[in-house]
Amino acid sequence: MAIALTTLVEEAERFLQAASIKDYCPNGLQVEGRPQVRRIVSGVTASQALLDAAVELEADVLLVHHGYFWKGENPCVVGIKQRRLKTLLVNDISLLAYHLPLDLHPEVGNNVQLARQLELVVEGPLDANDPSCVGLIGCLAEPMSPRDFARRVHEVLGREPLLVEGPGLIQRVGWCTGGGQGYIDQAIAAGVDLYLTGEASEQTFHSAQENAISFIAAGHHATERYGVQALGDYLARRFAIEHLFIDCPNPI
Repeated sequence: MAIALTTLVEEAERFLQAASIKDYCPNGLQVEGRPQVRRIVSGVTASQALLDAAVELEADVLLVHHGYFWKGENPCVVGIKQRRLKTLLVNDISLLAYHLPLDLHPEVGNNVQLARQLELVVEGPLDANDPSCVGLIGCLAEPMSPRDFARRVHEVLGREPLLVEGPGLIQRVGWCTGGGQGYIDQAIAAGVDLYLTGEASEQTFHSAQENAISFIAAGHHATERYGVQALGDYLARRFAIEHLFIDCPNPI
């Protein structure tokens, strides 16, 4: 079965309410390919490796979290940008990308999906007064040591996390997938025992240590693998088409 590309894009836009979310890049259809869709291939970032996999798998649409045309980047179509766009255009593959709408969504969002993977009960937004903060706050069913929770993260994500170990057990947790280390202050203000994100900055260690909380950096790529899979699965079910997720390894 095939559906129109326009129909697929319209449903993704409606489901994610993408038009209502201010972002650093265009969300939605970034590169237009063939008009009919039978197979979606998804992945975290529209890298050349993922593009090549999409070509090999004869994808009609490549669905990603990290697409192209970021605010402030060089607009010239040269180097890797030229090669990536050429791969899509020559092979008539559409690129469908959702950044913050995929972080924020209450069903298929990166943060909600990570919570399900790590058995965290969502309570609400990390900072209800800051709409730019896409993180969440919640809790573990039972208190556990920071090292035990870090082991759970390792087992689930398949990547050994960076742990800054605080002084006590953890139960209340704040998290923001990807590059959310800058929200550690909001997490501290919310009274968390541990804050988890994808990356760490030099000052993150000091913020955690001096405020006596634990901190985990579990990998930008590793923490953002689940939203795009959930969105791809939703669209595949909705239109009875095929969806394949490709995980291109990334240690960052």
